[in-house]
Amino acid sequence: MYIKRNPILIYALGGLGEVGKNTYCLESDKDLIIIDAGVRFPEDDLVGVDYVIPSYNHLKDVNQKIRALIITHGHEDHIGAVPFLIKTVNVPIIYAPKLACALIRQKIEDQKIKTSVKIVEYNHDSKLKIGCFDVSFFRVTHSIPDSYGICVDTSEGRIVTTGDFKIDLTPVGPDIELHKISKLGEEGVDLLLADSTNAEKEGRTPSEKNVLNAINDIFDRAMGRLIISTFSSNVSRIQQVLDCALKHNRKCVIVGRSMITAVECARKFGYIKFPDSYFKEVADLPSMKDNETLILCTGSQGEAMAALNRIANGTFKGIRITPGDTVVFSSSAIPGNGVSISKVVNQLTRLGADVITNNIVHDIHSSGHPSRLELKMNLKLFKPKYFMPVHGEYHMLKLHGDIAKELGMNSENVFICANGDTLVLENHTIKEGDRLQAEDVYIDGYDINGVSTAVIRDRKILHDDGMVSVLVFLDSKNSCLIAPPRVNTVGFVSYGKYEDHLTRHASMMVEEGLNQLFTSKHVTFNDIKNTVRSVVSKYYFRKTQRNPMIIPLILDKKTNLKNINF
Repeated sequence: MYIKRNPILIYALGGLGEVGKNTYCLESDKDLIIIDAGVRFPEDDLVGVDYVIPSYNHLKDVNQKIRALIITHGHEDHIGAVPFLIKTVNVPIIYAPKLACALIRQKIEDQKIKTSVKIVEYNHDSKLKIGCFDVSFFRVTHSIPDSYGICVDTSEGRIVTTGDFKIDLTPVGPDIELHKISKLGEEGVDLLLADSTNAEKEGRTPSEKNVLNAINDIFDRAMGRLIISTFSSNVSRIQQVLDCALKHNRKCVIVGRSMITAVECARKFGYIKFPDSYFKEVADLPSMKDNETLILCTGSQGEAMAALNRIANGTFKGIRITPGDTVVFSSSAIPGNGVSISKVVNQLTRLGADVITNNIVHDIHSSGHPSRLELKMNLKLFKPKYFMPVHGEYHMLKLHGDIAKELGMNSENVFICANGDTLVLENHTIKEGDRLQAEDVYIDGYDINGVSTAVIRDRKILHDDGMVSVLVFLDSKNSCLIAPPRVNTVGFVSYGKYEDHLTRHASMMVEEGLNQLFTSKHVTFNDIKNTVRSVVSKYYFRKTQRNPMIIPLILDKKTNLKNINF
């Protein structure tokens, strides 16, 4: 009997070769589901960029297939791009856990997006029929409540993704559903996608409860105001801090928009419990005793516009660092953020604060991701036929794949993929498919069109090498200059008399180059601009070893020079 096959494409638009931007897709000939829609926070060299999201061009091409977006949990690297996604393609329905639902609704409301998308809550007992996909869930432990792995059954085989998880046997919240994971493994898993973020770390990730003792010790020793910064989405950590605050009779002031939003949503659904009378406003700080004050804020990654950075720089209205303050970074540095964090730590220390970061002495943070022992246990329980490590930089994915091979998996069944690579599942067998477009889109503000690579390149040039503008005063009718070119530098040369020397000589060389150009019969404005760029860039590189952006400005004789401010 002939059975018509319906091959399933599995691919990532984000989340492979990077930490963040998680966006995974399962696509058949008629249906497509998206698992997570996250952002990646930019490194320091991406000047002026707020978020990095995946390109959704492929999803635009297959928009008629999209049936649903399914969210594993409420962290920004899994839900942060939802507003951009639903403004780009038609997503009929979003399935998400309770807390993630609330956070997504808040994002849509904040950005004033008019959308008909339905947002539907699921839990560990939910079973969904979405096109040709049968979807079920299992609870995992992570650093935010309501975190889930997802099982997708198709006619071609079973696909499981863990989402972000760790195997915490003494969690702050509900237990990981190891019995469900084991059952899925016994029934058979064709392809497993699993979190790789801590694949380089030996042993087990400490339990979240281990952090409580360290935080409590800090509360015991802090004699003045206590300022604690952590991820706004780390609801379990926030609850632990508030529990200690209540125990030590400290009132809490929450600052930072994302922290305020996260606490409000978590309190609404009972994930954070703290007496209303113990919450205070920034305006109340002058009347509060230092040893009865807790300030809970964003900025644990040194973000320029986050509350802690602005407090350190003295630009946060109503809060100034004073000697005797204790500032705690209850987080680990995300790769690429180390320099930014160090700057904030140093500035806080200069102002007289006692700064505490996560280290061997002060174990004030526990990762929400599994270390190598947990990864091995996860693979042993699921017993997948094929394995695709996800959520991690390339070396993390490779290490995770090596763990699978160490446990006996055939190397041909382990796929270390990049964003845009496809796997094809057909009749319980997987092969590699064609590559899809999977570029980065740089978001500046809320513009879904993003910032082009060319703009990013220009910003980097301005950031690294500055800019030189050259004003050329031209009589185009007679093909001659009517005044010497004027050269100005910005963010580039600041050597006093030496700067004057460079600009004067650059002007003379531009004049010489243009006069030589004008001996030709046919000279266009593009010829003039190219000559200016060539002469100035070669001169400044020879003198300074820099490649500034060159901006030629041509003013023709017929231009009303009285209206131009030099």
